[in-house]
Amino acid sequence: MRRIRAAAAGAVTVSLLTAVTACGGGSSTGGGSNDSPKTLTYWASNQGASIEVDKKVLQPELDKFEKQSGIKVKVEVVPWSDLLNRILTATTSGQGPDVLNIGNTWSASLQATGALLPWDASNFAKIGGKDRFVDSALGSTGAQGKDPAAVPLYSMAYALYYNKKMFADAGLATPPATWDELVADGKKLSKGGKWGLGAEGSNPSENIHHVFVFAKQHGADFFTADGKPDFTSDGTVAAVKQYIDLMAKDKVIAPGNAEYAQNQSVSDFAKGKNAMLLWQSASANLKSQGMSDDAYGIAPVPVQSGTPGTGTNVNSMVAGINLAVFKNSHNLDGATKFVKFMTSDAEQKILNTAYSSIPPVRTAQTDATFNTPANAVLKDTLAKSAAALPQVADESQFETTVGTAVKALFADAAAGRAVTTESVKAELEKAQQQMPAK
Repeated sequence: MRRIRAAAAGAVTVSLLTAVTACGGGSSTGGGSNDSPKTLTYWASNQGASIEVDKKVLQPELDKFEKQSGIKVKVEVVPWSDLLNRILTATTSGQGPDVLNIGNTWSASLQATGALLPWDASNFAKIGGKDRFVDSALGSTGAQGKDPAAVPLYSMAYALYYNKKMFADAGLATPPATWDELVADGKKLSKGGKWGLGAEGSNPSENIHHVFVFAKQHGADFFTADGKPDFTSDGTVAAVKQYIDLMAKDKVIAPGNAEYAQNQSVSDFAKGKNAMLLWQSASANLKSQGMSDDAYGIAPVPVQSGTPGTGTNVNSMVAGINLAVFKNSHNLDGATKFVKFMTSDAEQKILNTAYSSIPPVRTAQTDATFNTPANAVLKDTLAKSAAALPQVADESQFETTVGTAVKALFADAAAGRAVTTESVKAELEKAQQQMPAK
């Protein structure tokens, strides 16, 4: 999912346990109606450099929808730090918007609450059919074997962004293709108050995205095949340690990044404070902060060895934003029309261009607009070397507990405390103990 930010861990944990273990969430599962056919409420996620940027992107499109349909959409752009907790509260109270953006990694967790409208064949037919969407995006819309809980809206993948001038000044001709190369390059670049790589160490969800990829590269998963937590295998411990070691041992990430949780690493990269950035579809964000397209290059995220691909050479999670409808909406028909509008070819081109993301709609994705060199890396990654985070009911809890464990380990690294295999395993054991009992 795109630009996921740290949720308030304690509140999310409580809300998630209430929502998911209840498997229905009380009034949230009540039936919807069309009692308010002229209005819709929409919670949009913060995709741009700021909430104000998002409002400028979205409002002209919402006005266009109102002109076409006669339905006025009241939008609220919700910061990532609040979004998951707000959604979980709405699933239990039944007091939510009609339509909302969700990070695609949350799909199965929110599906388990029973609060979201299932996208069965009949509902998909109302928006042009399920086959309009690419398979990789549909793979992160809910648990396997169940009707999707949401519809893909924006697709993204991680890439390595690198500052061309900083690389040239350090005598580096090409971006690193492996982690050993990244560490070696990062050490050459970490000097004079500048650093090799940026990170969001205090952002649980961003942490999850990276350690998930490292785990894949170590041949491990955080869940067993039947969906049970498995946070302390040798592979997952090695994965988390390798990520933390970029700060703790390799010294290519600034200790201050342990406190970053609100896109500060992106701003640092745009300002030339960091030479490299691991991020999802960052071009529009960087441009809004004054960094020209020709100032940086884009390459695949490194792997342990070889080239990106399937299996242990996975180098990104399948990132993206899905569009969901609360099933107790008082304008179900209008909500469906809005989803159809937002996923139309025309709107997909406008919105994904604005956010430098990739349309999950097949026909829009093939448009010349998205055939840029930057998008070529992202599209290739999504097609060949990205994997979906586990689509299990406890996924959101996993993001909170393991992401917070990684945050604590970054804090240790920043403070100069030793980060060992044993201390990593201990933090992951604590995280696993916080997961709901099966």
